[in-house]
Amino acid sequence: MKDSLITVAMPKGRIFGDACRLLRKAGFALPETFETTRKLIFDLEDEPFRFILAKPVDVPTYVEYGAVDIGIAGKDVLLESGRDVYEVVDLGISKCHMAVAGLPGHRGVHPFLKIATKYPHIASDYYRKRGEQVELIALNGSIELAPIVGLADAIVDIVSTGRTLKDNGLVEYDRLMDISSRLIVNPVSYRMKKQAIDRIIEKIIGITEGTKIGMD
Repeated sequence: MKDSLITVAMPKGRIFGDACRLLRKAGFALPETFETTRKLIFDLEDEPFRFILAKPVDVPTYVEYGAVDIGIAGKDVLLESGRDVYEVVDLGISKCHMAVAGLPGHRGVHPFLKIATKYPHIASDYYRKRGEQVELIALNGSIELAPIVGLADAIVDIVSTGRTLKDNGLVEYDRLMDISSRLIVNPVSYRMKKQAIDRIIEKIIGITEGTKIGMD
C-alpha cells in the first residue's frame, strides 16, 4: 500500500448517507454507485483514497489498530468502545441523543431496576454517577421490546425522532447526552501522514456545521 494512500472507514447504516453527502461536499469524488455498492473496499479512480465499509461499531477498532487511517463514527460508539483514537472533528451530522425510556408511569417502580441496552458501558456509567444500582441486560436489536414484554423496566438507547418510542407506547424518562458523528484518526497515521490528513480535516471543517475538537 502506497504511503500516499489514505484509507477511510465508513459506517454502514444510519450515518452512511449523511457521511457520503458531507464528503462529496468537501470535494471527495465519490461515484454515484457508492451508496449502492456491495463491495466492502472501494478505491477512488482519480484520487489516492481507499474506503472500507464496516459496521458502525467496528469503525473505531479499524482506526485504532491502523487498518485504516481515518474513520467516521457516532459519539455513542466512541464512548461505548473506548478505543484509542484521535477524535478531531465534530461533523455535526446524524444528530440524535441518548435517553432512558420505558412505559408511561413505570419509572422507579422497583428499587433494583433492570435496564436493557446496546450500550452497557454508557448505561453503567450513567447509573453509577446517579448512585443507583441496576441490572444491565445487553441486547443487540429491538431494544424497545424489552419493557413491553417485561424483560426490563427501562431501556438506554439512542433516540432520533422519537417515532419508534411513540409507536411502541414508550416515553422518555431522562436525556443522557446529545450525539453526533465524529471524524476520528489513528495516532500513528496522523504522525506519518500528517500533511495529507490535515488537508482532509481542513476541507471538512470548511463545509461542515461541526467544529474542530482537537486530538482528544
